[in-house]
Amino acid sequence: MNQLETIIYQFANLFMQPVMVLVIIAVVYSLYALGRFGMEYIQRQRKGYVSVLHRYAKEKNVYQSDQLELWIIKQLEPLRLISRSGPMLGLVTTMIAIGPALVAMGEGEIDKVAQEMIVAFSASILSLIAASITFSIMTVRRRWMLEDMCMIEEKEQA
Repeated sequence: MNQLETIIYQFANLFMQPVMVLVIIAVVYSLYALGRFGMEYIQRQRKGYVSVLHRYAKEKNVYQSDQLELWIIKQLEPLRLISRSGPMLGLVTTMIAIGPALVAMGEGEIDKVAQEMIVAFSASILSLIAASITFSIMTVRRRWMLEDMCMIEEKEQA
């Protein structure tokens, strides 16, 4: 490798640890969101449930659909962010790990190749799991919140 290629290779490898930390954060957040989602589902099954959107509208005295929609978007943004960026983080970890694996293959170190590929694919799998969980939650919560918004608007018009 020439000097420029070496610099690019080393620079790319600097991102492996931070990206892996982001993958772990995404997985932890997705599990937290799954727990919250489960609790919200259970609460919605009970009679007399008052949604978070209803409480927000009443507390802030906000009943216009555009303001309620903005609040909904803000609430769903972390889920959307992880569902969109998770697969990219997984791809980045895979691509970064392939570099050292190829170098190890060239040097005949098959054990190191296997080790690098395990890390690469494990991070990718975790990223995809986090993205799948958050996307599913986001989809259902968006529907719930839009239904709540319609109910609020109907009450206001009545």
